[in-house]
Amino acid sequence: MRLSELQVGDKAEVTGLNVDAAIRRRIMDMGLIKGTRFKVLRVAPLGDPMEIFFKGLYLTMRKSEADGIMVERSGGVGDGMPMHTGARRRYGFGGGR
Repeated sequence: MRLSELQVGDKAEVTGLNVDAAIRRRIMDMGLIKGTRFKVLRVAPLGDPMEIFFKGLYLTMRKSEADGIMVERSGGVGDGMPMHTGARRRYGFGGGR
């Protein structure tokens, strides 16, 4: 399935990139690599652009770029599953334990 086929609220995981080298490099530099989980936040009325959220980053991309990102859908709106299941780290200054 392609990223551009997802709807608002869908959760998915990147399985591969089928884009040209320049776009592939830019996408990977932003951290959207194989295995990255994300959530679709917004899609414009005509499907271009779309906004996703992953690793604390909001990324807006064109439909032509999203067409080359292969994904596996892992959930939708209200499925009760958290987006990230890894351990949470807390960073703070001062204070006790």
